[in-house]
Amino acid sequence: MVSYVSALLYGVGGLVVAGMALLVALQERLVYVPVLPGLTKSYSINPARLRLTYEDVWLRSPDGVRLHAWFIKLFPDCRGPTLLFFQENAGNIAHRLEMVRIMLQKLQCNVFMLSYRGYGASEGFPSQHGITKDAQAALDHLSQRTDIDTSRIVVFGRSLGGAVGSVVAKNNPDKVAALIVENTFTSILDMAGVLLPFLKYFIGGSAFKGPKILNFLVRSPWSTIDVIGEVKQPILFLSGLQDEMIPPIHMQMLYAKAAAHNRQCVFVEFPNGMHMDTWLSGGDHYWRTIKEFLKKHVPEEQDDESRNDTDVVAK
Repeated sequence: MVSYVSALLYGVGGLVVAGMALLVALQERLVYVPVLPGLTKSYSINPARLRLTYEDVWLRSPDGVRLHAWFIKLFPDCRGPTLLFFQENAGNIAHRLEMVRIMLQKLQCNVFMLSYRGYGASEGFPSQHGITKDAQAALDHLSQRTDIDTSRIVVFGRSLGGAVGSVVAKNNPDKVAALIVENTFTSILDMAGVLLPFLKYFIGGSAFKGPKILNFLVRSPWSTIDVIGEVKQPILFLSGLQDEMIPPIHMQMLYAKAAAHNRQCVFVEFPNGMHMDTWLSGGDHYWRTIKEFLKKHVPEEQDDESRNDTDVVAK
């Protein structure tokens, strides 16, 4: 009996040690994947290939890292909403251009695409602390532009981008008009047990009841569940129910946390949506959902002449 207990304890101890080793050695490679297998870090195409009007933007993050972004306009004088898009964890912004091309057409908007540090043409190495600074630099840049309606800046984040966007929206209620979150996790702490199942007994977020003895090793916890409840702006949650990467229950939990404090939350499910293709499999319903959300919460302001015309008609 003693030997059995000893063996069990050794086994558990071995798992803990193995888990610690994996976390220390591999966590950045699991969370941040700037280069997809078989591809290079550089952009495979640019917006001009899709006949999109765009501007190369170079920024400096507050800690001095040089960042690259594309600002893509529907047309030069477009005063529609401007979507600050934060991508998923893998690949670079060039891999999202086809989706953005359709986004511009369907939503009649501008799109600002940031390359996180270490991604695409941006310098540096990715980390939660650094990417948070990068996102703030992108928002500050947009807020200072004179060629857009800065009252209609909407943050749109998918997967990791939803975690990034939630932080930016929470920290900037005066600059961000609304937030859109798609297929995002509650936290990397919770995702550790999804990616490496045996770790779920040792790592977890705020809703996890286990011992959490390895939480201190996670350098990029991205605890969206703890941030989303502090976002005051309207939030649209887009959830693909066939998500093969992040269990859809994560999105349900995020919505529940936000809706408990914010009455301007909308949750929409797409039965066939997978992690990366909800925008495609959702079809017109997907784009119509976003368009209606923007129309309600980020409306176009009428100028004085338009308001006067409306008043005359009303009389």
